[in-house]
Amino acid sequence: MRLNTKYPPTPENAAQHAEQMVQASKEISGVDLDFSPKSLEAVDKIIEELRREGVSTDEVAETLFGFGCYVGELFVRNNNGKWIFTEDTPMRGVAGCPIVVELAEKHICNPIGKAFKRLENGKEDSLPYFYHVFTRDKQG
Repeated sequence: MRLNTKYPPTPENAAQHAEQMVQASKEISGVDLDFSPKSLEAVDKIIEELRREGVSTDEVAETLFGFGCYVGELFVRNNNGKWIFTEDTPMRGVAGCPIVVELAEKHICNPIGKAFKRLENGKEDSLPYFYHVFTRDKQG
């Protein structure tokens, strides 16, 4: 994955990437993202709009990366997750992105990859459902 982002795609910068998406969503779409599981519905809608417009993942790679960081920050802030380098996990070579989130009991999830899949595959790769599966959150 080749990205042209404001900050390097590292665990230390993931929260900054997420905050950029909060600001951009407010300015561009008028959507308030508050790092709650419920906010994933809004992210899902924004990505679905991009999908309907027919954009490719290459055209919006930085946006999808940012939304993936936003999703990951929900795991970090609400479920004691932590960002780690993909190369330090069993997902090395298969995740397709440089950072992933580690949850309890060493469970690894790939929210950035999921954001890309949401654009590529549509509603079957729902972000609220993804969150629910990893957290068993009934609100997500």
